[in-house]
Amino acid sequence: MPKTSARLLSLLSLLQARRDWPGALLAERLDVSPRTVRRDVDRLRELGYPVAAMKGPDGGYRLDAGTELPPLLFDDEQAVALAVALQIATASGAGIEEAAARALNTVRQVLPARLRHRVDTLRVTAVDRPESRPGPQVDSGVLMAIGAAVHAREVLRFDYSPVSVPGPVRPEAEVEAEGAGESGRGALPPPPRRVEPHHLVTWGRRWYLVAWDLERGDWRTFRADRIAPRTPTGPRFTPRELPGGSVADFITARFRGTTTATGDGVGGWPCRGEVILSLPAAEVLRHTRDGIVEELGPDRCRLVLGSWSWPGLVAAIGRFDADIEVIGPPELRSAFAQLAARYAAAATAPPRHP
Repeated sequence: MPKTSARLLSLLSLLQARRDWPGALLAERLDVSPRTVRRDVDRLRELGYPVAAMKGPDGGYRLDAGTELPPLLFDDEQAVALAVALQIATASGAGIEEAAARALNTVRQVLPARLRHRVDTLRVTAVDRPESRPGPQVDSGVLMAIGAAVHAREVLRFDYSPVSVPGPVRPEAEVEAEGAGESGRGALPPPPRRVEPHHLVTWGRRWYLVAWDLERGDWRTFRADRIAPRTPTGPRFTPRELPGGSVADFITARFRGTTTATGDGVGGWPCRGEVILSLPAAEVLRHTRDGIVEELGPDRCRLVLGSWSWPGLVAAIGRFDADIEVIGPPELRSAFAQLAARYAAAATAPPRHP
């Protein structure tokens, strides 16, 4: 690579590393004269990089955001990380799958041979869990509108489409159906929702808005695929403190059907029980996403686990092929007895032919 081109890349890398650079410091870092730095800055401007000059005793330069996208500079690790992220984005549910695939192809074409080989050997296939119904797709424009309101801290107005939740309602369904009860009852459509948007989150390939509902005076979680933003947005607001301390704790507690999360992986569930299993702790840990596992011996461990309901908790514990000793609470012991009777009846009942 010619010396001038190599110096331009080094200069661009320095300008990207921090906001303001004194001209003398840039010259020292590049081991050139201040006059050479000025010429190199002019060359970057000709290539489309918006480098602004700062006035003052020392002078300096700043890389501003431009209206057009100039050539980008990535180191090896950044380039590989970008390629992997674009592969995962094809299953994000954000309505950008095709654009992500095209962007990945564009990035791959401009990669050096050594990096292209690394990316090609690290092919990632994002596979969704099979479901009875396909996951909802969110228009990228909707996500951009929500994200802009969150960033600007402006009140967001939107229409929220209804959803019917058949059968027994789980806490997750209650969260998804937030605001659906007002529509479909009368001839007039419901008024638009007015919220203070705080976070745009993704959970299980679905996008959600965490916001303070101004009409209801409480925190709400809305599915982004059912949001139709209205313009203009409302006035700016001062962000409130989110319950739970972090958006991760808050959204986890909401999907578990509670209002708070303890952070131990168990306390946020509506039902929590404790048992002793005749299995090594290491084997139980491999199949336990949430909960606490404590080793009591070579083939014995204590398991504290949570679930939506007591029968659901019993079913989760019963999947371990081992003897079970129930420690408590009494509701867990009753649920074991209830399911034991149900399973015994199913095992002895004669088959019924339709």
